[in-house]
Amino acid sequence: MTGGSLPTAGPQAVRLQKVLAQSGVASRRKCETLMAAGRVEVDGAVVTQLGSRVDPETAVIRVDGKRLPVAQRHVYLVANKPRGMVSTMADEAGRPDLRELLGDRPERLFHVGRLDTDTDGLVVLTNDGEFAHRLAHPSYELQKTYVAQVAGVVKPRVRRSLLEGVVLEDGPVGVDAFRVVGSHGGRSMVELVIHEGRNHIVRRLLAEVGHPVLRLSRTAIGPIGLGHLASGSVRDLTADELGTLLDAVGL
Repeated sequence: MTGGSLPTAGPQAVRLQKVLAQSGVASRRKCETLMAAGRVEVDGAVVTQLGSRVDPETAVIRVDGKRLPVAQRHVYLVANKPRGMVSTMADEAGRPDLRELLGDRPERLFHVGRLDTDTDGLVVLTNDGEFAHRLAHPSYELQKTYVAQVAGVVKPRVRRSLLEGVVLEDGPVGVDAFRVVGSHGGRSMVELVIHEGRNHIVRRLLAEVGHPVLRLSRTAIGPIGLGHLASGSVRDLTADELGTLLDAVGL
């Protein structure tokens, strides 16, 4: 199907232009103009008929090719975990945990993946189980970006070694990108991008090439970055971020 209207939808169906407007695309009148211009797709088909209805919880809608996450039954958050906080929602030992970042939010949330207690940075929190499973699963190979302060001055050969791959005790591993941000006082700041998810993988990898980690932060997962989010703060994923992630994990 390349244009026109959609097949008859179920009882949850809502006029497409209303769904677009409620999702913040534009005013309803402007959304009607976008539809008439062939710029709106639903489940892979261009829809131009203004009376078309969709189920906002199941339809995959795109405007100018960009995924629009219209179903908001779930919560998707980004947290900037501080150092010293454990990556769990409830710590039996009474240590600071991720629940402390959420205030009085009523949802039962859980974290995607883990960060070491002494590593700070980006953690995704959600109550969407399938999304969380796919985001953490290695088959989707979402890249993760880290910034590390390491001992020593990092030479160019280290970058070559990391890009070519290093053999650890549990197998080879390489990085997708690596750069030295700066060096001072016998220490260096480096940034690396990796899609591996093995335990302590960044620390083990940098130690193997002779530069033990002194401090480590995760700054991004796929297209989701911390930006200016302060340590200990939480924000909702933007519509663009969520749409990109839903596509990345096949939802």
